[in-house]
Amino acid sequence: MPDDKPEKIGKMKGGDMVHLTAAASVQFLQPIFVRVIRELPERHTYDGWVWIEGYELNAAGDAVARRELYVMRAGVRLQALPVKPIRPAKRRRVPVRVG
Repeated sequence: MPDDKPEKIGKMKGGDMVHLTAAASVQFLQPIFVRVIRELPERHTYDGWVWIEGYELNAAGDAVARRELYVMRAGVRLQALPVKPIRPAKRRRVPVRVG
């Protein structure tokens, strides 16, 4: 039986991928994925809440918008997005005549 409680998350750091749903804030009724840039410690918050700066990701994992988000830490879920290796296109070499 899967555990419905979100995993407790410590301080988020640059590069973390997180999934934000209504558990993190009512603004995420439509869930989003975010790649964290950093937590914003200089902002005052209520206990258990945090400001984060990050990039909202589309379904392909590409950044589509830079955002500052106010979220409940207990509702944030660390997420590992599948990463496809990017290979450069093969270039066909053509013989060159010299002279």
